[in-house]
Amino acid sequence: MQQHDILILGGGPSGLSTALHLARDFPHLTSRILILEKEHYPRVKLCAGGLVADAEVILEGLGLDVTEVPHVDVDTAHFDFAGRGISLHIPGTHAIRVIRRNEFDAWLAEKARERGIEIREGIKVREVRANEDHVTVETDAGTFEALIVVGADGSNGVTRRSILPHAPIYTARALEVLTPANDLAPAPGKADHHKDHAYFDFFPVPDNIAGYTWDFPTQVNGQAMRCWGIYDTNLLAGDSRPALKEVLAQELERHGFDLDSVELKGHPIRWFSPENQMAVPRVLLVGDAVGADPIFGEGISIALGYGAVAAKEIGESFRRDQFSFKGYKARVLRSALGQTLLSRWFLAQVIYLIKWRWFQILLWRLVKPVVVITAWIFVLNWGRRLRS
Repeated sequence: MQQHDILILGGGPSGLSTALHLARDFPHLTSRILILEKEHYPRVKLCAGGLVADAEVILEGLGLDVTEVPHVDVDTAHFDFAGRGISLHIPGTHAIRVIRRNEFDAWLAEKARERGIEIREGIKVREVRANEDHVTVETDAGTFEALIVVGADGSNGVTRRSILPHAPIYTARALEVLTPANDLAPAPGKADHHKDHAYFDFFPVPDNIAGYTWDFPTQVNGQAMRCWGIYDTNLLAGDSRPALKEVLAQELERHGFDLDSVELKGHPIRWFSPENQMAVPRVLLVGDAVGADPIFGEGISIALGYGAVAAKEIGESFRRDQFSFKGYKARVLRSALGQTLLSRWFLAQVIYLIKWRWFQILLWRLVKPVVVITAWIFVLNWGRRLRS
């Protein structure tokens, strides 16, 4: 039996953020933290890799400079319906910074280790059992016992399935491919694409795909590439709709690519709902185990934010020597993170459930100032409020 005080299951952004915030805000707990990661860094992780400004703000608050990670800066982000809509450009800086998750996670793990946080790789969790005075974690490397456990093992993680087996599931689906960047061609009937711009197009919504297609620049081992994909919240799953692969194939074909000639990858994304349970006594959840952004499925900044909130809950629990975590959900919802998640959940119901073509044209083309102001106030700029 291996005993530890704080056991974090999952070495991605949410688990590492939890540990790093604990080490910063409650340094006496640093030596009492152990992170278990089932893979070995740099681990393969399917994720488009877009870092919004809020993610960078949280990392800066930890004294970390994400420009150390290989990246591509997106100058302008377009939010369109059928090729026309809103263009977001921030003078003097980038709109989105794109990283590869294998490189980002490995970098963040190394920063955690530099600050004295122990990480063990290649350990797969089989079961989590919350008891009255401890948590038992069964792994392929033996049994661990902890005072508390942080479930940071993602949308389909063992922790959530173990402690909340009957909780409702709100899961989106996403498909993603990579293509060479220098082969980009303009799509007939659409505005010309710029190689340093990102595009998010909501044209599939009237066809009952409650999401969007994306494409933006990225890099793989220093080679310029372009990341394409399609995201569907499944909010319209009860209606007839085309296959995601079919819609993505048509979009790629418009730009001169054949889907059959590239590697297609897919993965589920658990998205946030106010109904989601977040903890039981001695076990709390962070990151995708609770839920990502419902509108875009964006998870990196959200994961980092969960870590900041969870660290406060854990640190105060150790001060009180009381680990019920009854107030954790309220703490999340009151935080700047929770406020943006609640706003995004509400807006997702509007954007995707009012699916008519005329509404989508109105939203993305005709009321641009309203959309931009709403996004600026309710969706973006929460990272600084979280730090304050």
